[in-house]
Amino acid sequence: MNGIFTSVHIVSNMERNAGDGPFKCEVCNKMLKQSVGLKLHMRLHTGDKPFKCEVCNKMFRQSANLSQHMRVHTGDKPFKCEVCNRIFGHSSSWKQHMTMHSGEKPFKCEVCDKRFGRNIYLKKHMVTHTGGKTFKCEICDHKFPNSSSWKQHVMMHSEDNPFKCKVCGKLFWRNIYLKKHIMTHSGEKPFKCGICDQMYTESRALKKHMTTHS
Repeated sequence: MNGIFTSVHIVSNMERNAGDGPFKCEVCNKMLKQSVGLKLHMRLHTGDKPFKCEVCNKMFRQSANLSQHMRVHTGDKPFKCEVCNRIFGHSSSWKQHMTMHSGEKPFKCEVCDKRFGRNIYLKKHMVTHTGGKTFKCEICDHKFPNSSSWKQHVMMHSEDNPFKCKVCGKLFWRNIYLKKHIMTHSGEKPFKCGICDQMYTESRALKKHMTTHS
């Protein structure tokens, strides 16, 4: 199914899946246990982010993500390590920190079975086995350093990409990627360097540029 999916599609999708679970996403066929889970999942396809930070205007798909983000502005750090009294803003950071005290190493290398306390250490270790590229596309043999870039690439081979560029017909997995692509046609460059006024299409290009000033 091609085309841009809106809230209308979400509602009709929810109505067709009303009743007892599981609930099926009609865009990518993923199965969800609850209707609310399906509703949240559909935002990945529509790009809908209804929760707005009133401080910096950043948008989020879920209220929980907004609440977590607000700690950046408030400085709130509710998670405390009872061993060394260090405090954290996010439970994930606290849990990761606690493995340092417990000696727990939950991240296992599937090649040599070596274990690590943090995922970042496992990723660095994997370079010794792969030469720096750990994820391989089975269609074109292209390799990627992380799962997110691999997933994005694999979707390029799929005919189920729901977001289509009206200019060139190229299909995209997520609406955000389509929006970035459209800028290549419009010439729009919304990201501006505050030092030299250089303009960029993507925020990552601006961030890379900013290193030249530091």
